[in-house]
Amino acid sequence: MTLSGSPAFAVSVLDRHENELVEQALAAVAAESVTDAAILQGLIEELKATAGLLERQRPLRRPTALGGEARDEQTLMDHLCTIDGLSGDLALPLKATLARTYLLTKINFLRGFVKATTALGNQVNYTRITHELREELAQSIYTLLAEELFLALLRKPDVTHRTKQRAADQLITVWDDASLEIDDFSPLLESAWHARNRINSAYGTLLGATETFRLVIENCNPDVIEFFGRDGMSADESAAFEEFLFNMTSEELATLRRAMQQQHLSAASPAWAAEILGRQIEDLEHSHEIDPMALYRSYQRRQLAADFRLMSGAPGPRRTAEGYLMVYLLDQQ
Repeated sequence: MTLSGSPAFAVSVLDRHENELVEQALAAVAAESVTDAAILQGLIEELKATAGLLERQRPLRRPTALGGEARDEQTLMDHLCTIDGLSGDLALPLKATLARTYLLTKINFLRGFVKATTALGNQVNYTRITHELREELAQSIYTLLAEELFLALLRKPDVTHRTKQRAADQLITVWDDASLEIDDFSPLLESAWHARNRINSAYGTLLGATETFRLVIENCNPDVIEFFGRDGMSADESAAFEEFLFNMTSEELATLRRAMQQQHLSAASPAWAAEILGRQIEDLEHSHEIDPMALYRSYQRRQLAADFRLMSGAPGPRRTAEGYLMVYLLDQQ
C-alpha cells in the first residue's frame, strides 16, 4: 500500500484489513480536507517509527547476560511474578515498555482517523469507514486492557504462583509480537468487553437482571454468563460482576441502595444516580456506536477500587470481574 508517496506498511505494523481501511480513510479525508490528511499522514509516520524502534529490540525469550547475571525466559517470568505494582513501568523490561508505547501510539493513530472520518458526514461509505475504524480502535484498547489486567493479577497476593507464571508467560508473548490483538489470545474476554461496550445500565432495582439479559442480546459469549451465574460463586465474584454490569464500584452501589431505601424508591434512574454519587454517569453506549474509552475508564475505576480494598483491608472484591474470569481461564490451561 502507498499513502501519499510513502512506502507500504510493514506487516508487523497493521494487518491487511487495517491497511486497506486506513488507505480508504486517508483517501476519503484527502478529498475533503488537505489539512486533516496531512495530520493523518503524520500519525502514520509516527506509528511506523514507533514500530521500527520496537522491532529493533531483542526478543524477550532470547537468553542474554548483564553484569555477570544470566537472563532468560524463566528469570523474566520469576521477576514478573514478584512485582508489586508500585514501581509501574520501571519494573518492566524496556521492550515491554516500548510494546505498550507502540500500542498507545496505535490507539492515538486510530482515534485520529475516527475523528477525521466522523467529520466527513453521514454518507454511507464514510459511515462504514468510521464504524470499522471504531471497531479497530476498540480492539486495540481491549488489548491494552488485557495487558493491564495481567499486570494487575501479577501484583495480587491471593493469586497462586502457578497462575502468575501463566499470566507472565502470556504477557511476554504479547510484548514480543506487536501484531497480536485481544482476539488472538483472549477471545472470551474480548466478547465480554465487546458486549458490555454496547449496553447502558437501566439501574431500576439494581438487581442486574436487565443488564445481564442485554449482555446476552449483544452476543456475549455464553461461557462468560455461565461463569458468573454458576452455583457456588463467591460473594466477591458476585459483587465484582455487579460492578461490571453497572459500571460502578461496590461502594457506589451500596450508597445508591441506601439512598433508595431512605427515599422509599423502588427504582433508580441514571440521572438520580448521578445526583446521589456526585459524578457524571458515563454511558458505554454512544449514539449506536461504541465508545471504548468509556469502557477503559470503567475498568480503571473498578481496578483502583479493588487495589484499595486489598491494601486497606476494606470489604469487597479484591479483583475486577475480568480478573476473576481471567484467573479461571489461566487455571484451565
